[in-house]
Amino acid sequence: IMTHSDDDGLVLPPRIAPIQVIIIPIFTNDQELKETMAFADEIVKRLHTRLDKLKVKIDARPDMRPAEKFFHWVQQGIPLRIEVGPRDVAKQAGMVARRDNRDKQLVPIDEITQYVTNLLDEIQLNLFRRALDFQKRNTHKVQSYKEFREILEQQGGFILAHWNGSEEVEKKIKTDTKATIRCVPLQHESTLGKCIVTGQASSQEALFGIAY
Repeated sequence: IMTHSDDDGLVLPPRIAPIQVIIIPIFTNDQELKETMAFADEIVKRLHTRLDKLKVKIDARPDMRPAEKFFHWVQQGIPLRIEVGPRDVAKQAGMVARRDNRDKQLVPIDEITQYVTNLLDEIQLNLFRRALDFQKRNTHKVQSYKEFREILEQQGGFILAHWNGSEEVEKKIKTDTKATIRCVPLQHESTLGKCIVTGQASSQEALFGIAY
């Protein structure tokens, strides 16, 4: 939630989304409802031909306008939305909109299963890369306590620094800056250095940050 979401609500990675694709038939009368629902059902049928059936839902609620439904599912963070109105039925295509960057593409129904499958993988990777880039941009490595405090005051984020392993030093850092150890990175290569507070020899770096 904290990593991927935006001002409009959730942004869920496809692999954990309870619904991966929401299909919204757009209609103004009973005949259009019948046509768009039949087309939506056909899309579901095609998406379910995958061995690991995609998690798909149709939203045909008659008491909500299409725009309201669109925003509702944006807030819920559903990775893909497929809009099917009378014009789309005539073209035998669906308008596919992705949640992560709001791009939309009209896709022929004969290509929609492969397109959606590829796009869900792309969204998963895009969210991961975007989060990793953000993490790297906001993680700073320091060699001194002065630099540690300056970064916290001016930039924030995570700080990787040598620590002598004592509770006393951790308490002092918390008292001085409100920052605490978030974790000791397991995959980080151990390097010899000096504790930023005491100057004592240190073989481990800890990741510090302020909990808001």
